[in-house]
Formats: sequence, structure tokens, C-alpha cells
Amino acid sequence: MGGNDGSSPPSSSRSPPMPWRVHSIEVLDDFRLRVRFLDGLEGIVALGGLVGSPTAGVFAVLADPALFAQAFVHYGAVTWPGDLDLAPDAMYRAIKASGEWAPS
Repeated sequence: MGGNDGSSPPSSSRSPPMPWRVHSIEVLDDFRLRVRFLDGLEGIVALGGLVGSPTAGVFAVLADPALFAQAFVHYGAVTWPGDLDLAPDAMYRAIKASGEWAPS
């Protein structure tokens, strides 16, 4: 049937099918982000340890504060120019458990 033909409640009244998808972000100082997920969960992503690490790999470019500040949400993931993104499901699990995700 598809769509909202009245046979089911509007999608806003149901739980998000993928609550780990990122809804919005705010860039903070010290290579941190405040993230909000579709289900309303909020927390901090602390990337200072990752971007400053000798094993940062592709994320080393985010040590440039001007580039880090260009973070945006694309298809439910935190993304930067150059097709860099973070795994929203791992971020969600850590934030749900402790309020913060700090990959290294």
C-alpha cells in the first residue's frame, strides 16, 4: 500500500527505523561535535585523540580546524568534504552507553 493512506499512523509517531542515524550536529572546540540522533539521543563525539594520532590515516586531514569545522550531516552520517564520514551506528552505541564517543 505504501505512503500514509490512513491505515497506519504517520511516520512521526513511530520509532525511527534506524535511530542511530544522525539528525543534527554542532561543531565545538577541541575537535568535538555535539550530535543528535533521530530518536533524540544526544552526546559528544571527541575526535582530538583520533585526528592527532600517528595512526589517524585518512582522518589526519581533520587536524586542520578549518576543515574540521566544515562537518555536516549527509544521509544520517557525520561527513566532511572529501568523502570522509563516521560510522553512526558505532557512535550511537557509545553515546547511549556513556554520553561520549572518543575513537582513537
